[in-house]
Amino acid sequence: MSVDVTVIGLGYVGLPLVQEAVRAGLSVRGFDINQGVVDALNAGRSHIDDISDSELAEILAGGFQASTSEDVIKDAQTVVICVPTPLGEDGGPDLGAVEGSVHAIARNLTPGTLVVLESTTYPGTTDEVVRPILEAGGMRAGVDFHLAFSPERIDPGNPTFGAKNTPKVVGGHTPESGDRAAAFYGQFVDTVVRAKGTREAETAKLLENTYRHINIALVNEMARFCHDLGIDLWDVIDAAATKPFGFQAFYPGPGVGGHCIPIDPNYLSYNVRAKLGYPFRFVELAQEINATMPAYVVSRAQDLLNEDGKAMRGAKVLLLGVTYKPNIADQRESPAVPVARHMLDKGADLSYHDPHVARWDAFGDTVPAVDDLDAALREADLVVLLQNHRGYDVDAIAGASTRFFDTRGRVTPGERAHRL
Repeated sequence: MSVDVTVIGLGYVGLPLVQEAVRAGLSVRGFDINQGVVDALNAGRSHIDDISDSELAEILAGGFQASTSEDVIKDAQTVVICVPTPLGEDGGPDLGAVEGSVHAIARNLTPGTLVVLESTTYPGTTDEVVRPILEAGGMRAGVDFHLAFSPERIDPGNPTFGAKNTPKVVGGHTPESGDRAAAFYGQFVDTVVRAKGTREAETAKLLENTYRHINIALVNEMARFCHDLGIDLWDVIDAAATKPFGFQAFYPGPGVGGHCIPIDPNYLSYNVRAKLGYPFRFVELAQEINATMPAYVVSRAQDLLNEDGKAMRGAKVLLLGVTYKPNIADQRESPAVPVARHMLDKGADLSYHDPHVARWDAFGDTVPAVDDLDAALREADLVVLLQNHRGYDVDAIAGASTRFFDTRGRVTPGERAHRL
């Protein structure tokens, strides 16, 4: 039986897409190579923050089924690829999951199918990697089947913008392929934005996150010299943000995390070096600055312990919030990991508290979770806020701490409370 769309990759990108397509009345199937994920979804258990079990129940009631069988690709009018593209050892994107997905589609490709890549990657991937695999069987993109790129713009945990009301950029291999892709997304996305082609759509996603990456690096570097000069950077940012034009506020922190900012700009930098032979200097400098922030945070933490006559070695340090964003459980690329590693290397007696993380994947039992936050605050020589979850009353926590270091700029500064 023909279905409207099969989504390949049922994670933070694919599952919200499934949700909106089902809500719009489309028949939807999902494909994932992880049998555990597939079984959990079909049993009504969601593994991502943005889809609750009750919402998943609605999706299943709408006819959705997940599978590890390629049969769900064969009869789909549209196939959307939403698989991860992590950094490879050479600094470029690891396209293994994309290529595996495309080979699966090629084995099941039928005339007239629309294939859309959503996974973030370097400019040219759709045309240079995806298209040749799909055309190896004799069919031609733009003639026998349609091909497009539409970058994912999912922001996990965002209560305001989701898959439906975030404008969708679409670039087709041909104008006709772009038309097909725009018509597909137009069924369940409020605004579709047409790019000239696949390369423009691929580069648009990288520009968005490179812009953020560079501006975060700017304020991270300012945080260092403002501290040395005795200037309150947080007050500086608040004052600058009152300008109604020409300024957008970015804030310093312990480093960058998540599935986009630490990774996507490197795709662009890698592509420029590989194809043009020269560096993308802004990106490489921003990467250097942001990558050193965890060590800077640990250095500042060490200075605060010194004020109490304590060394980092043997000090009881409590980390608050180990996810990469507030109010979600997502630990991907969290800067809390390198912060903790630096502290462990210096001999700290480390523990953590996070209402969303029962077990810290990066450390197992090496860095234990604390159940009684009040008791842990009393026992700690230093408390470090790495992520400001909604449930934290930062000033109250600081008041109960011997020494409090806030990397997110939320605490009211005082004798024992300090901001980055």
